[in-house]
Amino acid sequence: MTSPAARPDFPTFLPPGSASVQWCAACGAEWPERHAAPQCATCGGLLEARHAAPAHVDGTPLTGAALRASFAQHCCARPLGHPSGVWRFAEIVMPSVVVPAVSDNHARDTIVSWPEGNTALLQRRAISQYVGVDALWVKHEGMNPTGSFKDRGMTVGTTQAVRVGASAVACASTGNTSAALAAYAAQAGLPALVFVPTGQVALGKLTQTLAYGARTLLVRGDFDDCLRLVQDASRELGIYLLNSINPWRLEGQKTIVFELLQQLGWDAPDWIVLPAGNLGNTAAFGKALREAHALGLIDRVPRIASVQAAGAAPFAASFADGFRTRTRVQAETLATAIRIGDPASHDRAVDAITFSDGCVLSVSDEEILAAKRVIDAAGVGCEPASAASIAGARALVRDGRMRAGDRVVAVLTGHVLKDPGILVRMHQDAAFPSAPPNAPIEIDASVSAVAAVLADDARRRAMTAHD
Repeated sequence: MTSPAARPDFPTFLPPGSASVQWCAACGAEWPERHAAPQCATCGGLLEARHAAPAHVDGTPLTGAALRASFAQHCCARPLGHPSGVWRFAEIVMPSVVVPAVSDNHARDTIVSWPEGNTALLQRRAISQYVGVDALWVKHEGMNPTGSFKDRGMTVGTTQAVRVGASAVACASTGNTSAALAAYAAQAGLPALVFVPTGQVALGKLTQTLAYGARTLLVRGDFDDCLRLVQDASRELGIYLLNSINPWRLEGQKTIVFELLQQLGWDAPDWIVLPAGNLGNTAAFGKALREAHALGLIDRVPRIASVQAAGAAPFAASFADGFRTRTRVQAETLATAIRIGDPASHDRAVDAITFSDGCVLSVSDEEILAAKRVIDAAGVGCEPASAASIAGARALVRDGRMRAGDRVVAVLTGHVLKDPGILVRMHQDAAFPSAPPNAPIEIDASVSAVAAVLADDARRRAMTAHD
């Protein structure tokens, strides 16, 4: 398969001073930056945002050390900075937007921002030991405002919706997208519709969507049915679509990679491992790495490992077939955020895996829950789908594809409270496939009862250490 983004007739960056465009990788058509349709009007293919190369005031390209210094200057509470971990990379996300500096209190309506991003890059010995690598970092995107990485894409997507004069926004969702859409639409003052599959969305996510005021439509079907319906509604009713097929969503999500590279001093890791559902993040990560390498920010490209749940692994099946065929499945997994059988960003994700010499694998629900238990017990916590990255990294070490000495970043995509129902089942349902449980203990109101619990805990720890 030919990599669309490798086509010689469309460079990674446009000449300095050029206006951004939306480019169709399928047919090569170009559309203006403010073209409102999320797909190519000529062939229906997915679009990619392409920008001018960052430049100095005199128009000469800004690359390497100079660009790294510019990004550092824009960070956080610096005078020329911005509190958003997305918009401080504005010159490679949406260069034409006016991003207010921290010191500017008069231009806050130019973007729709919480702010988001600036998430922690953590190291925990227990997680590293579980995976089997010495240098493991966990990038916790659950620390975003609504509890998932979706906020990064939604700040850019909603900003674009305002710029094109959208009358309403909509998405199909397994939960996290709907929560982010509802929050950012509320901030922008836009009506929001979310399409979710009946009975397949975790309560924590659905309550967020309701609280932020979006109209929630429970569709009789799965996520793929919801996505088809919202695409039809977008075309026929003129609603601005904010699923990850929208190119501006990916512009926000690619900042996960730019931020983690900056946190590592631009010393690229050997691997970036992430959960994979609709494949928007896989596509965004590949785009980020291609751009970072082209700009001289990194001198080598990390390998991307996309990890799917075994019951929802069409991309893993396609990878095993050398991407000769596109596989679709009826998805079923406890990891609801990646319960997707026909991922919309398949072609863009193929390019990301090919460009980074990456791989795609699947792990069982039991492996996901075992990894989640380790992450939770380390005091980090995540929703089930997030744990696929740790389960996948462990599987890569076991298979010999990842070495103990490799430097690895595993991305956690959602907060532990995104799916409280799974926590209750893990720790109170003896039949649930995740042992041992940590159920609440009812005791008498006496110090001796507390002492008995402490003694029992000590015995359990001693037995675990002995094993």
